[in-house]
Amino acid sequence: MTDGRDDATPGPGTPPAPARRRGRPARAAAEEGPGARERILAAARTEFAARGYDKTSVRGIAKAAGVDAALVHHYFGTKEQVFAAAIELTFAPALTMPDALAGGGADVGERMARFLFGVWENPVSRPALLAIMRSALTNETAAAVLRGLIERRMLQRVAGELHVPDPEFRVQLAAGHLIGIAMLRYVIKMDPIASADPEEIIAMVAPTLQRYLTRP
Repeated sequence: MTDGRDDATPGPGTPPAPARRRGRPARAAAEEGPGARERILAAARTEFAARGYDKTSVRGIAKAAGVDAALVHHYFGTKEQVFAAAIELTFAPALTMPDALAGGGADVGERMARFLFGVWENPVSRPALLAIMRSALTNETAAAVLRGLIERRMLQRVAGELHVPDPEFRVQLAAGHLIGIAMLRYVIKMDPIASADPEEIIAMVAPTLQRYLTRP
């Protein structure tokens, strides 16, 4: 016999079902378990590199990572925030530039050129860097994310090491010089810069970078 209650209704003394945490999707533990965040981040890097910012979606990242789209939002928030996390990981080698330039010196211009060309010439990091630059050139949101990362994590730290007037302006001039060369060499692939020996380029630009960074 029953007491008239629906079988699904808990009886007296039955503990209530645990409340689901807000912001987390109802997915299998295997999909939400250890490594889920890293899988999402790896998938985001791949998707942004292959499709660019405009054509990448949170749903596409989730599908590539094998998780629910709500889990992407749980860990990273918006598409913009996923992009920021992905490019910070991609830019990790370049973000150590301030440490390489610490102390300034008579060769700081050469060290800056050599460091950045070393990152660009690396066949592992170059495809992702190219994808980020292309996204920034075609989408203002992507450009704003990249701009903030470069300013906060690279240029401001380098400027703090300089003992010259207008250090931030000077660092931006030096960075702009190198970014322009990178555009011609790696994105547009314009000869003779595209096929020149990196050492030849470094020898040519280092004195100019030195002037930007150190001349009173």
